[in-house]
Amino acid sequence: MKGPCLLLLLLLGVLLLAEGVLHAAAKQFHDVMSHGRSSSHVRSHKKLHGWFPDQNQWNEKLYPFWEKGDPRWNNCWRGGKVEARLTSDSPALVGSNVTFAVILQFPRCQKEDNDSNIIYDRNCRNDSSDFPDQYVYNWTKWIDDCGWANCTSNNNHNVFPDGRPFPHHPGWRRKNFVYLFHTLGQYYQKTGGSSALVSINTTNITLGKQMMMVSVYRRGHRTYVPVATASVIYVVTDKIPLYVNLSQKNDRNASDSVFIKDSPITFDVKIHDPSHYLNNSAISYTWGYGDGSGIFISNSPISTHTYTLQGNFSLNLTVQAIIPVPCGPATPTPPLPTSPGATTQNSTSSENKTEWTTPALTTKPPSNLDSPTSAGVMEYIPNAGCNIYRYGHYKTTISIVEGILQVNIIQMTNVQVTVAQGENSLIDFVVTCQGSLPTDACTIVSDPTCQESLGVVCNPVEVTDQCLLTIRRAFNEPGTYCVNITLGDDTSQALTSALISVNGGSSSRTVEGFLIASGFLVMFVVVVTLLFYRRYKEYKPIERSAEQAVNREGLSVYFNNVKAVLFPGNNERDPLLKSKPGIV
Repeated sequence: MKGPCLLLLLLLGVLLLAEGVLHAAAKQFHDVMSHGRSSSHVRSHKKLHGWFPDQNQWNEKLYPFWEKGDPRWNNCWRGGKVEARLTSDSPALVGSNVTFAVILQFPRCQKEDNDSNIIYDRNCRNDSSDFPDQYVYNWTKWIDDCGWANCTSNNNHNVFPDGRPFPHHPGWRRKNFVYLFHTLGQYYQKTGGSSALVSINTTNITLGKQMMMVSVYRRGHRTYVPVATASVIYVVTDKIPLYVNLSQKNDRNASDSVFIKDSPITFDVKIHDPSHYLNNSAISYTWGYGDGSGIFISNSPISTHTYTLQGNFSLNLTVQAIIPVPCGPATPTPPLPTSPGATTQNSTSSENKTEWTTPALTTKPPSNLDSPTSAGVMEYIPNAGCNIYRYGHYKTTISIVEGILQVNIIQMTNVQVTVAQGENSLIDFVVTCQGSLPTDACTIVSDPTCQESLGVVCNPVEVTDQCLLTIRRAFNEPGTYCVNITLGDDTSQALTSALISVNGGSSSRTVEGFLIASGFLVMFVVVVTLLFYRRYKEYKPIERSAEQAVNREGLSVYFNNVKAVLFPGNNERDPLLKSKPGIV
């Protein structure tokens, strides 16, 4: 009797030992997903919602695992290699969501069709491929032929590596890729097409840099086949992620942090909050411009400021967000010993402060909400709820220099040309500017809508005394033109525009005689008009349309022609132009 009992005990021991060996040999998720990296340092993280611990066993029979460098990777996809591009929208403010996106990049001339099959793109030219078939992988035919629920060999095919069945959402049979995400000692699994998204809440994630990894498997006849892996670093922070866009009219290069004196600078704050975590928050902006003008607090993300002195200035911005959060139950506490008249208790550290407006109450966050250390303020307001304060900071140094503030065209004159000079019309633009002296001048001639450029001419200029110069430009054909004149120096440039009408060359005696006759006719009309105006004087508001502006400019050039013909020796009477500037 003892013999059979001993034999039975020995057999049980052998079975238990074999089971232990098999269990030890079975792969777990962290063995596969860590790709050789140690994950022991992340085992203490709080559980992520919907994620599973990576100590679960991995079905290596259905989902084979290949090490990096395994030659089987070379044949895992027809026609080339699939790349997985994994990105995230971090940095993420703690408490918000961070989203990861995976996009599969197929070999050249391959794409996914509307049925989630992989086909050859017939519009793509690939000298190395003949496209013997329309499909790279016709998974629709596999499913229709087999049914995937009726084939004996595939009864357990629609499951994840941990044995959990695929979710049966609409069209779930057409999801031919399996995505396995891994971070913080936990994994998440889902099916999809050539792309996939996953989001996690950062409340329970340790501040700093973390790594997300993904492994992608495709559907096979008997097993799922690994096709790509990827990883990305993401950041969780307790500071509000933000940047500031600085812009200024007439500034030549906004990226060099050099701006112009006496011209407003626009500061546009952009908060990085892709999950809209701060949508219900009260956000304020505190500005210090560094020029002794004081501190400015605003609820608008856009601010303007004008520096009136030259030099270097330190710009400081602090953004505060008051975020409503759920409150835990109020718990009575023993009264604390306080001096007479004390009504509040403050506990303060360098950047982490908790304020209680009622000392007899303490508030705790819900048991499932673990707030990491943050540079913020927690506040409880009776009958109003709980708020958490978060802060973001921006600091930079900018340089303020002299620049060109404004450009004006003060006169336009038609230049008389001879027959030898051709039929082109020449017009002189007398230009003045405010601010620093320009070093270059550019003229852009466009169509009347100022949309289509017809020509650009740029020249260096030398202005030593005052900003006054004449720019001469030729026009090949009569018509209406939009003229943009830009004056610039190393740090700034300013623009002015004019809509002009050009009537063509006026050098022949016939045209000159016509101008003289027309001049007398115009003078007669003017005299008659003045007589009638004095007799029947009546006030009417002036209205000027764009067409009238064009006609007025054309008339101005026309009168200049008449003046040049009738009074050739008295063409400059403006005291500003007694010393005529050089012509550019």
